[in-house]
Amino acid sequence: MKYSPLGDSGLSVSRVCLGSMTWGLQNNQSDADQQIDYALSKGVNFIDTAEMYAVPPSADTYGKTEAIIGDWLSRNKDKREDIVLATKIAGPGFSYIRDNAPITGDNVIKAVDGSLQRLQTDYIDLYQLHWPNRSTPHFGNHWPNGMSQLREASKQHIENKLDILEGLAKCVAAGKIRHCGLSDDTPWGISQYLRLSEQHNLPKMVSIQNEFSLLHAKDWPYLIEQCANENIAYLPWSPLATGALAGKYLNGARPQGSRWTLIQRNGLFRDTPQSQQAVAAYVDVAESHGISPVKLALGWCDQVDGVTSSIIGATSMAQLREDIDAFAEPLPAEVLSDISEVFKRYPAPF
Repeated sequence: MKYSPLGDSGLSVSRVCLGSMTWGLQNNQSDADQQIDYALSKGVNFIDTAEMYAVPPSADTYGKTEAIIGDWLSRNKDKREDIVLATKIAGPGFSYIRDNAPITGDNVIKAVDGSLQRLQTDYIDLYQLHWPNRSTPHFGNHWPNGMSQLREASKQHIENKLDILEGLAKCVAAGKIRHCGLSDDTPWGISQYLRLSEQHNLPKMVSIQNEFSLLHAKDWPYLIEQCANENIAYLPWSPLATGALAGKYLNGARPQGSRWTLIQRNGLFRDTPQSQQAVAAYVDVAESHGISPVKLALGWCDQVDGVTSSIIGATSMAQLREDIDAFAEPLPAEVLSDISEVFKRYPAPF
């Protein structure tokens, strides 16, 4: 296993980050125990979760993933210091999470306390803002005019960011969290947090996790360039495009128990004719080189300049083994060349 610095944090994280959002719905405690134990045995030291998990989110599954991790930690206290544990505060959008309230300094403190209790730990290594309070060009909203407003009350949002940073600072001072990060944000969002942190001597954001894959690479080079120059770790989530790049959804297939058989809060916006064509082409490339589509997609993501650690997720041990094995050896130059040809044909298929 290879490791990379987590931005300015001083922490070193494995190039593979174990995602956990299926635990509590598609996977139970026993499944999670097996996944964590196996990942650690392969050198993975980075686990990512969120208060709103399991996914798809619901009032019934809210907090269950953190509780499952907490159960494992309660039985493996000696391994806590070996893990970089990351979780996230939910933004507005759910009536059952703080009455649909936005992220504020006070709500950060409340959410951190809730996560600590469920995780059964004294501290969180990386505490992230799951999504901003404002509209952002994510989840299919990245096309021109896809956002509801481009300059929606920017002064108010800047004041809100300062309030959030002050809440995070209190948690850092109390020893409840070690470092802070972003998720599903933009260069403007990063810039404002960096500016406010420097002006007010508040914690710096050390990472950002955004969707990034062969089907959705809009962050390169612009946002990733900023991350590299500001020493902010870039953490791709869904490097398999919610499983699509494995090829299992081609021609309308829906394997039993797979993610696309579940209700999707934002719909199956990744399932377009262009995405189907792109995936089929990538599967052909993989087959022509005698590797799996999973190896191709994850290996490509890992070699992208600026990527720190890719967040993977699995519902079975077979999937987890294949995912982790995909990072063992870099893709040969001829494979990357063939991938590039397909990528240029389908640069933004959804």
